[in-house]
Amino acid sequence: MELRVNGHPVTVHAEPDRLLLFVLRNDLDLTGTKYGCGEGQCGACTVLLDGSPVRSCQIKIGAVAGKKVTTIEGVCRGDELHPLQKAFIECDAMQCGYCTPGMIISGIALLEKTAKPSNAQIKEALQGNICRCGTYNRIVAAVNLAATHGEKNHA
Repeated sequence: MELRVNGHPVTVHAEPDRLLLFVLRNDLDLTGTKYGCGEGQCGACTVLLDGSPVRSCQIKIGAVAGKKVTTIEGVCRGDELHPLQKAFIECDAMQCGYCTPGMIISGIALLEKTAKPSNAQIKEALQGNICRCGTYNRIVAAVNLAATHGEKNHA
């Protein structure tokens, strides 16, 4: 089946009921998307599907044929980190880093829809992403910082 992964057309040879997470990690070697709980509850496996955040551990590859999938590996612009990735570094918003790809993907989806979200909107958008290290305040700060950088880039 054909899909578009991180801006590139990809042909995947997999059973339609195989989970997107395992196709990304095992077949396409895109290991930034993490396996966490396997039940769609922790957010570690979050990717963008046609611009919306989804849990790749819950989506069958047959359901994404012809769609656009963006993983953490696809959010950079060449060698330039995405503004939210830069903000995570600047705000020290990660410790172990396991939740970071899913948090960033969910944050990017929010910033694409709401350029300057409130703290409440950020918390709501990231509600399904669990950080075992508890860096939530720094993660919210990073999303706010990225939104500020976005304002400067559009000024």
